Formats: sequence, C-alpha cells, structure tokens
Amino acid sequence: MSVEAREKRQPWILLSPALGAVLVLLLVPLMFIVVYSFWLRSAVGPDIQGFHIDNWQRALTDPFYRYILFNTLKIAAITTFFCAALGYPAAYFITRSSGNKLILLLLLMLPFWISYIIRTMSWINILGSSGALNTLLMTAGITSSPIQMLYNEATVILGLVHFLLPFMVLNIYVSLDGIDTNLEAAATSLGATRWQAFLQVTLPLSLPGLAAGGLLCFVLGAGTYITPLVLGGPRDAMFANLVFEAIITQLNWPMGSALSLLLLVVLGALVAVYNRFLGMSQLTKGLG
Repeated sequence: MSVEAREKRQPWILLSPALGAVLVLLLVPLMFIVVYSFWLRSAVGPDIQGFHIDNWQRALTDPFYRYILFNTLKIAAITTFFCAALGYPAAYFITRSSGNKLILLLLLMLPFWISYIIRTMSWINILGSSGALNTLLMTAGITSSPIQMLYNEATVILGLVHFLLPFMVLNIYVSLDGIDTNLEAAATSLGATRWQAFLQVTLPLSLPGLAAGGLLCFVLGAGTYITPLVLGGPRDAMFANLVFEAIITQLNWPMGSALSLLLLVVLGALVAVYNRFLGMSQLTKGLG
C-alpha cells in the first residue's frame, strides 16, 4: 500500500471507534424504533408484527397530536428567545471580565453538577402555594392568600430557561472570546461610539455562537418531557410527554415509536432549514 493511500485511510481509522459507537448505540436502536412504528398493539398477547400504517395515520391526522406538536414548537421557540436575550449579556460580561473570568465560568458550570430533575423540582419549593415566594408575599402583607403560580405554560418556559440558559451562555461565550478586542478599539478610533462598535463589529462576529446556542436550546427544549411533567398542567403537555405516556403508561410501543419518529423528523427538518438559511456559514459569509 502506498503512502498516499495510507494517509487517506488514516482519518477513517482514527474515526472508526466513534463511528462504531454511533452505529451500535444510535443507528441500530433507531432502526428497531422504525420497525416498531409499523407494528400494532394487541389488547392481549404480543404486538402484531407486520407493515401497518395505522399508527402513522393516527399520528399525522389526529388534531390532538397536531396541537401538541405546534404547542411544543411554540414553547421551544419562546424559550430560545429568552435564553438568547438573557444569555448574550451574561456571556458578554464574562468575556470582558479581566480577573474573575475563571470564577464566573465555574459558577456557570455549577448547575451541571446538580441533577436536572432536582433543579426542575426546586421551582415547586419556590413558586408553590407554601413556597418561598408566596410565603414572602404573605409575610410582607402584599397578598392575603397564596397565588397559584405553578402548572401553567409560563412556569414550563421558566423551567426550560433555567435548564437551557447555561448552554446558550457557553456557546455565545466561546464565540465572543475568539473575537479580537482590538477590533472594537479600532472602530471607536475611527469615530464610532462603543454601541455602534458593538452593533457593527462584535455582534455580527458573534452570530455563529448565538446561532449554535439557539439551535441547541430549541432542539433540547422541544425534546424535553421532565419540565412540563413537573411544572406544567394537563394543557401544557409537550410532544415528548405523549411519547412517555404511550410507552411507559400505556405500554403502546408501536404508537410511541411512531410519535418519537415524528418528532425526530420535524426537528430534523427544522434543523435543516435553519442551517440552510441561518447556518454559521451563512452568518459568516462576507465577514472574512
């Protein structure tokens, strides 16, 4: 074998463990889910094997599933917007901090050391009828009785922002940290104000990090089920909750498989459209 042929094969040899793990742990289970989605649940005995489109027909035509899917995408979009609005100033502040940057990054990483379920359930102790906020309001005489603040869409969005905000901050921070601060100084030396220098120099150059953080927050937010299960009411269920209900509660694996694949296809299509029109290559085009 020639040296050139070995050099061409070397990257694939190095990637083979990762590709093998993806094949075994992702693609093979995914194929099982695809097969399951065309089976039928039997009232008694094992599921009915074969190629049946009943589950897919129900998932695509039932208005209930369509409503939950649109509601899921809406909640994920609102969550992503708030994560961007809150995360960008925080990432900018960390980037421009001189002496305590490592401490701020450590504080940003602390939530990852605590279980996501515990972080979500902590809002019950804060917003519940006997929680800290209601206790404070009644003690101060602002209210005479507890205010119902849990189990609604706003609380679900709050819990998702709490969960996803560090992901947004980290993505934006990495993008901002790679920008030469001398560029802003050069813009101000040419007559631009600090605000104009930020809008015309720093913000465009940091858009790839903002786009990556937004995409990550949207996909994770649309695929979660713990937050709406703990903090939401019956009207605030998200699509992943339907998958959980079908597989765990109803033991309807075929229907749950079809619903999970439907969510995967919708999110995959949105990611493809997102990357086509707002991908990093598009955002950085003309900035080089």
